Amino acid sequence: MSDLEWIYGIHAVENALTQQPERVKEVRFQEGRDDKKNQRLVQLCKTNKVRYSIVPRRDIDQLFTKNKDRVVHQGVVAFTTMTKAGNEADLHTLVAGLEENPLIIILDGVTDPHNLGACLRSADAAGAHAVVMPKDNSAPLNATVSKVACGAAESMPVFSVTNLARTMKKLQDQGVWIFGTAGEATQTVYEQDFTIGTAIVMGAEGEGMRRLTREQCDYLVKLPMAGVVSSLNVSVATGVCLYEVVRQRASKAQG
Repeated sequence: MSDLEWIYGIHAVENALTQQPERVKEVRFQEGRDDKKNQRLVQLCKTNKVRYSIVPRRDIDQLFTKNKDRVVHQGVVAFTTMTKAGNEADLHTLVAGLEENPLIIILDGVTDPHNLGACLRSADAAGAHAVVMPKDNSAPLNATVSKVACGAAESMPVFSVTNLARTMKKLQDQGVWIFGTAGEATQTVYEQDFTIGTAIVMGAEGEGMRRLTREQCDYLVKLPMAGVVSSLNVSVATGVCLYEVVRQRASKAQG
């Protein structure tokens, strides 16, 4: 399977050209779309010596005929080497080298690439150090993830591990406390101390965390739900949890 894939959308292509231009093999622009954003992308292509062309819209649309979702490409696509996830050893090396308390998101069974992309975007915005997910039963890092993540798929360290419970145990050995999110938890995220080394586990929508994942957690926490819905979308819940960590750590830093 080739590591090259067409990514799409102004933000995704701009981030690829800005952060990792050496990965971009070609850029195609839709005819008739000569606005300032596209002009900026053309200039980035020239600066980084990336080949580009201007083609009819149908030529771009045809690139995504096998995609089950409706692709909103915004008139620009790039043929690029996709970012690869690191492995378990890479994760533990990263954690060992941190000079501050880790903040890690663990996604257990998130299979929707839109949700994965949104989680990566939130993780990047909140300053998380890593996103971890199991190799099986997880969404792949693909063009949809890149589009939704708005650049975070290229900047956020992502690790795909064979045995999630084993990885969690090793993180605990490295001083990371693991908080699993579960609706039946007795404490809310606002009652826990996240200024310590923290990994937050987000389970799949509907099913939640798997049993072995849940058993490896140090604590279970929940988000208070005041309305009729029983849970939030996993990417929304991830953002809420992350920013509670941000709030606590900022408050502690200010004394």
